[in-house]
Amino acid sequence: MTAVPKGRSHPVITLIVVSLAFLTVPMSISGAAVALPDIGADLHTAGAPLQWVMNAYNLTFASFMLVTGSAADLFGRRRAFAAGATVFAAGSLAAAAASGIVLLDVARALSGIGAAGVFASGGAILATTFDGAARTRAFAALGSAVGLGLAAGPTLSGWLVGTLGWRATFGLHAAVVAVALAGIGFVAESRAAQRPRLDVTGAVVFVAGLALLVLGAVQGPAWGWASPGVAALLVAGVGLLVLFVVLQARSAAPVLDLTLVKNRRFFALCMVPVVSTFGFVTLLTYLPTYLVGASGFSAQRAGTVLLLMTAPVLLAPPAAGALVNRGVSARVLITASLVLFAGGNAWLTVIEPDGSVAAIAGPLLMTGLGAGISFGVGDGTAMSLVEPEQAGMATGFLNTLRIGSEAIVIAVYGAVLVSLIGSRVGSREVAAKVAAGDLSGNGSGRLADGFTHALHSALYGTAAVCAVGAVAIAAALAPPRRPAAAPAPAREDARLPTEVRLRGTERHGAPAGRRPPRRPERPRRRVFFRRQA
Repeated sequence: MTAVPKGRSHPVITLIVVSLAFLTVPMSISGAAVALPDIGADLHTAGAPLQWVMNAYNLTFASFMLVTGSAADLFGRRRAFAAGATVFAAGSLAAAAASGIVLLDVARALSGIGAAGVFASGGAILATTFDGAARTRAFAALGSAVGLGLAAGPTLSGWLVGTLGWRATFGLHAAVVAVALAGIGFVAESRAAQRPRLDVTGAVVFVAGLALLVLGAVQGPAWGWASPGVAALLVAGVGLLVLFVVLQARSAAPVLDLTLVKNRRFFALCMVPVVSTFGFVTLLTYLPTYLVGASGFSAQRAGTVLLLMTAPVLLAPPAAGALVNRGVSARVLITASLVLFAGGNAWLTVIEPDGSVAAIAGPLLMTGLGAGISFGVGDGTAMSLVEPEQAGMATGFLNTLRIGSEAIVIAVYGAVLVSLIGSRVGSREVAAKVAAGDLSGNGSGRLADGFTHALHSALYGTAAVCAVGAVAIAAALAPPRRPAAAPAPAREDARLPTEVRLRGTERHGAPAGRRPPRRPERPRRRVFFRRQA
């Protein structure tokens, strides 16, 4: 099977269209978190229903990624991108107009499905539009767009919430995606030449299994990790995912071709975003809470400090892509990025409630640089290892691990923080408030010390995970060994028995073991023709 492009391709416009959509999707994650307090006050809600403004988006985003990627290969990547962007915009508009928390949660779930279509098909579009050095530059630009969305989301949303209200945040997301959709006509269509029927059973089993697994991880801190409900969700999710693997091994047209997973180097590159979640996304989520709660920073100042970590994500991807195009090994750069995660998290243990910003500037810059390098090199290198007809499936699998790991790791990281804080303050309820940034009341100094101790322990843990991941991924990315050179084949007559070779020489009257002399050629007669009168 080969990818079949249809329509004239405009690479520059294609990159702009995909980058605008990729800018908005992470902005919808980081920006919505800033709007939660105002949403709760306006809609008179709190607790789990309010938290599902985030959870519903992450749950559907992760669960539908692989299915939409495989569907893009079959039905067209441009078509899947346009459909996903339309669904995302419709969900954002519905969220902006929601009159109650239930409608808002449903609208956010709809936006997550659309975001899955955008991410899965957008990377596949770039992989089939660009090649070689141009592909590396395109994915580097895409990494910068994702970094910009993560960095600008909280700041821009905070300004919108303060001036126009929380509904303007979701309205902005819909507007940016609408601008991207205006250029969809300049994107060439591509799909697999053979279009088997979509494995609906496999798709349903995968979506249900991953959704239950993520739901169990999300509800673990609220219900308790040892509760029967969480255990049932996790066991059911793992069981359905095992069933999915069995079904894919027997399917003629699988949602996930298991040869992708067996590709050692591709799978190693898919694990890079998982390690990045430990080393970068956890800090992006919980460090502002520490700065506001334990250090007493304002939300605006905490966001400004966080720019030390997010700014390199905007600048490093193009530089990393340029290094790859100049011959620097992608394996070396990816390993270096994971080592930077490990070093940055370990170094950040210098943080204290009364510490200065200068003391944590170094580790934040180091961690952000690691994220920028991995964003600029990882996805493009992974897509260069797959066939064009599997571009959507490969992108969907890569981003499934990225988004799924974020939902699970963040939930587990938060639970670990609460447990560590609780061991110091003696109360799980108080520990949960401290982990959320609420250190009000008597003994705030003791609470800040407990939060600091827990954060230090968690940082050492993530540093260890990143270090182990760096070693394992570097080993998996090693090029395959070249087979030893085979000896030169012997002459056919040398393989014959001795008497056969001797008979061949004796027939021509030559001594045994020697080749007969060549018979001299007769001189050619020259014939001259007279020109007839």
